[in-house]
Amino acid sequence: MLARNSEGLALTANADARRLRWPLRRRADAPIRGGQAESGLKRAHFTGSWLPFWLLAPQLFILLLFFFIPSVRALLQAFQLTDPFGATTQWVGFQNFERLFRSGVYWSSAQVTLLFTLAQNILTLSVALVLAFATNHIARGRGAYRTILLLPYAIAPAIAGIMLAFLFNPRVGPVAQMLQGLGFDWDPNRNSGHALALIVMAASWKHICYNYIFLVAALLSVPRSILESAYLDGAGPIQRFLRICLPMISPTLFFLVVINFVYGLFETFAIVDATTRGGPAGSTSILVYKVYQDGFVTLDLGSSAAQSVVLMALALALTFAQFRFIERRVNYSV
Repeated sequence: MLARNSEGLALTANADARRLRWPLRRRADAPIRGGQAESGLKRAHFTGSWLPFWLLAPQLFILLLFFFIPSVRALLQAFQLTDPFGATTQWVGFQNFERLFRSGVYWSSAQVTLLFTLAQNILTLSVALVLAFATNHIARGRGAYRTILLLPYAIAPAIAGIMLAFLFNPRVGPVAQMLQGLGFDWDPNRNSGHALALIVMAASWKHICYNYIFLVAALLSVPRSILESAYLDGAGPIQRFLRICLPMISPTLFFLVVINFVYGLFETFAIVDATTRGGPAGSTSILVYKVYQDGFVTLDLGSSAAQSVVLMALALALTFAQFRFIERRVNYSV
C-alpha cells in the first residue's frame, strides 16, 4: 500500500515538474495563451474595439480643451490685429512679431526674465542640495524633517507669493523689520533690486521641495560600496559628497536645471502677480507676466499672442535640445 502511494506521489511530482518546466522551453515566437505573458504579467483584453478610446477620451478632451485649442487660437491671433473689444479682426502677417522684437520694453523684460531664471535656478538647486545632503546624516526625526520640507509643494503659488510679500513687507513684515533693524534699508516697493530678490526667494521657496525629492532619490541610488570604500580611505562626509555623489548624480542635476528654467519661464506668473505685480516700474515684469499685461490690461491681443507663441517656441526648443542632443551625452542610469 505504501509502495503504491509512493509511486503515485512520484508520478504526480514528475507531472508537476514537467508542467513547471514547459514555459521555460517554449519558443520565443510561440503565442501566449490565456492572456498571460511569460513574466507573469497579464495582458489587457477589451471586449470591444471602442473601449480603449472611451477610456482615453477624458484625457484627450482635457488636452484638446486646455492645450490644443488655446495654442491654435494664440497662433492665429499672433498674425491678426484685433481691436480691444474683439469686434473687428485684420490679417497683418508678421507685423506683431516685428513690433515685438523692435520694442525696448520687451527686450528689457527678456533680460529680467533671464536674470530671474538664473538666480532662481542657482538658489533652488543650492538649497535643495544642502537639504538632500543633510537628510542622509539625520539620525532622529528624519520623517518629520522630510514632511516639513515637502509642505511648500502643497501650497498654491499665489498663496506662497502672498506669504513672502507679507513677511518682507517694509511696514509690517517681521523679516523686513529685522533687516531694517540691522541697518539694511529694505523696500521692494521702490527698489527694483529688492523686488527682484523677493520674487526669486518666493519662486525658489516654492520649488525647492520639488528639487529635493529628485536629489534625495538620486543620492539613494549611489552605490553604498563606493561610499564605504571612500570612508575607509579616510574621506569625510563633505569630500564623499563633492567627489563621489555630485559626479554620479549629474544627470539628475542637469534634468533639474532644465525643469527649473521651464518653471521660471512659465509657472511663476501667480507669484509675481501676488508679490510685486510687475513693479516697481516694470522691473519684475517677466515674459509670462508681460503676456498677461498686454493681453488683459492694455488689451493688445496681437502682441500678447505673439509673445505667447515666442514662449511656446522657446519651450519646444528647450525640450528638443534636451532629448535630442544633450541626452545622448549624459548617462541617466544612476
